[in-house]
Amino acid sequence: MQQVFSHIILSFTLLALICQSFSLVYYASKFFHIAHAITLTFAAYFTFFFFRQLSLPLALAVPLAVVCATGVGMLSEVGVYRPLRRRGASAMILMIASLGLYTVLQNVVSMVWGDSTRSVRFWEVKAGHRFLGAYVTDVQIVTVAVCLALFVACALFMKYSRIGRNIRAVASNPELANVAGISSDRTILWAFGVGSALAAVAGILIAFDTDMTPTMGFRWLLYGVVAMIIGGVGSAWGLAGGALLLAAAQHLAAYHIGSQWMDAVAYVILILFLIARPLGFSGKRLKKVEV
Repeated sequence: MQQVFSHIILSFTLLALICQSFSLVYYASKFFHIAHAITLTFAAYFTFFFFRQLSLPLALAVPLAVVCATGVGMLSEVGVYRPLRRRGASAMILMIASLGLYTVLQNVVSMVWGDSTRSVRFWEVKAGHRFLGAYVTDVQIVTVAVCLALFVACALFMKYSRIGRNIRAVASNPELANVAGISSDRTILWAFGVGSALAAVAGILIAFDTDMTPTMGFRWLLYGVVAMIIGGVGSAWGLAGGALLLAAAQHLAAYHIGSQWMDAVAYVILILFLIARPLGFSGKRLKKVEV
């Protein structure tokens, strides 16, 4: 049972970071950026490319991979979503375009690196450190620490930085923000950049722990979206609560009734929240002021 709790903590921190990264993009742009999943995947494969194929030091390969994956996310906004928004595309059209973009880029990953499982790990597999009756590896300890640090840093960034305040202003009312001198296009691009960077870090940490496949990002994105809906958009503490509830429910279900029920449990919780509490834990609606 102690090992289950260690898995819950690990899954919770990863889900919290992924749902925060997705929530940041959704909060500013108001559509489901499904191609966000490929940012996570690209980060893992870029790390493999720089570290394994080009033999760069890991300390250099990881930052380069984060930058490249973040660039993919920002280019999707500049090259695909922004032109569609300027043509008056609805959130549904943007989501469909995002799904198409994800499919294309996932196939690019498959063509370049193949569909087989790849690994960036160079260390020997060990039992790990014994902590409260459970075994925890060095990678898992680093994952928990990095995810928690980035989650808190992003929450503070959104609350106290000028860019964070601009993102909240655009989320509330992009027309009024433009009147006040805040460029909604530039602000949404910032949201894509920060959100993509967070997803990239999560993707690399996942690859260090469980290796990588071209479809690795989509499942984690779905869990992140469920956690975001449970927690509520615009509330960091709500997102953390949603991620913790989802991680605990999934791993306790896997322990008691089998791992094949993890997906089912996630979607049952989602349905229950959509029916009983559609605004999530936070219960907050976005404020909107008409000009």
